[in-house]
Amino acid sequence: MDEGLLQQGTELSQIPTYVTAVPNGTEKGLYMAVDLGGTNFRVCSIQLHGNTTFSLTQSKVAIPKELMVAKTSKELFSFLAKQIETFLKTHHEEHYTGHIRRRETGGAVKEEEIFNLGFTFSFPVNQIGINKGLLMRWTKGFDIADAVGKDVCALLQTEIDALGLPVRVAALVNDTVGTLMARSYTSPGKTGTLLGAIFGTGTNGAYVEKLDKVTKLTKSKDSGDYDKSTGEMIVNTEWGSFDNSLRTLPNTPYDIELDEKSVNPGIQMFEKRVSGMFLGEILRLAIIGLLKDPTFPLFRDENSAQNDIHSTTQIYDNSPIYKQWGIDTSFLSICAGDTSPGHRMVRQTLDKDYGITAVSAEDAEAVRAIAAAIGRRAARLAAVAIAGIVINTGRLDAAKGTATTEQKAGIDPPRGDADLAEEDVIDVGVDGSLVEFYPNFEDHIREALREIEGIGAKGEKRIRIGIAKDGSGVGAALIALVAGRVAVDTE
Repeated sequence: MDEGLLQQGTELSQIPTYVTAVPNGTEKGLYMAVDLGGTNFRVCSIQLHGNTTFSLTQSKVAIPKELMVAKTSKELFSFLAKQIETFLKTHHEEHYTGHIRRRETGGAVKEEEIFNLGFTFSFPVNQIGINKGLLMRWTKGFDIADAVGKDVCALLQTEIDALGLPVRVAALVNDTVGTLMARSYTSPGKTGTLLGAIFGTGTNGAYVEKLDKVTKLTKSKDSGDYDKSTGEMIVNTEWGSFDNSLRTLPNTPYDIELDEKSVNPGIQMFEKRVSGMFLGEILRLAIIGLLKDPTFPLFRDENSAQNDIHSTTQIYDNSPIYKQWGIDTSFLSICAGDTSPGHRMVRQTLDKDYGITAVSAEDAEAVRAIAAAIGRRAARLAAVAIAGIVINTGRLDAAKGTATTEQKAGIDPPRGDADLAEEDVIDVGVDGSLVEFYPNFEDHIREALREIEGIGAKGEKRIRIGIAKDGSGVGAALIALVAGRVAVDTE
């Protein structure tokens, strides 16, 4: 972490986000957000009510596979702009048609008519301003060569302007930064959220760092404008690429094969052991490995005709287990959550979705055991990332029950035990399918946190993990709000 704050080109990118304040729940207004997170593109409008609550209107569309590997970035970004246009026509028709009418009749566009939009772009970007960022590399199956090195906000704004939409790309938002902002807006208490983390299709984290530690930004001549008054900045770690050199990460033959056959071999090594995109494939490779081993009787026990359903197990030739990415990570959740007698749910899913019929209870138990090991390993590695942030920011060292500046000055009366306990909480906002749907994912994280030197049982109790639902959308709106203020102040 420290190395990444010092210089460019390190294993943890530690990208400064130019966002220097987290919300406190009193912010108000109507904002837009779009989220290109991987497989889907979401468009939202968010009404912030100013009392830690918000209303959200959204639409979601799958990214066509051919656009993920398009020849030019224009094909992808013009598709995204068309989705924004459709959303405005559907949900803000008066606003949209009024704006188009005024433009067609040569009327002036009013500043308050333009939506400030937060663009959540969940790929590694070298951010050089609150709404400027150059794509470093694609991940998650995307590969559009001509977009690399370009400003993704400008690419989107060009296509928005081509359609004449009343929308300004005000902020570039990494989904983890959005998660952190959204959690901070809605979280109980006033301790402020330390970390926003995604454990979904991919994995990443963003956290609040002291500004004077971000030396590569404070000493750089190329950095854009930012507010220095808070003394803090949110830093996007890009921890998916932690330990690409595999000095410390666990490694198995299945990890090696997955990496070799991926679109980005040798990078995102941490992500390839933790995130939902890859866990199903690790399970598939492990099962295939066992099927190739003549000493292991998985799905072909010579006694399978005598198994509890009196039928021989059969794997169809067109079973998805023979195809790359053939097993969906949701199957690991089914395995982890199946407490039915003889693991009926696992067996039914193997039959219905994966073309493996008449699976014995013993075979289902074997599949469950492998799936559980993969899921538990992912959660324990997730705990390593969370613990690294908590330890390195010194939050655990904050003296318990210390008086505030106001109390020392006699302005603020001493607080009760409950308030002091609240100030001791280290708040972590999380989002993503693994933390939301994988059974016991947080329990496995907590078990590991208790075992980590520097956290332990005492420290683990102080860490509050809360889901930041719709984090990337609401967070992007909050950053658009902050960015809009900055833009107005500097104009």
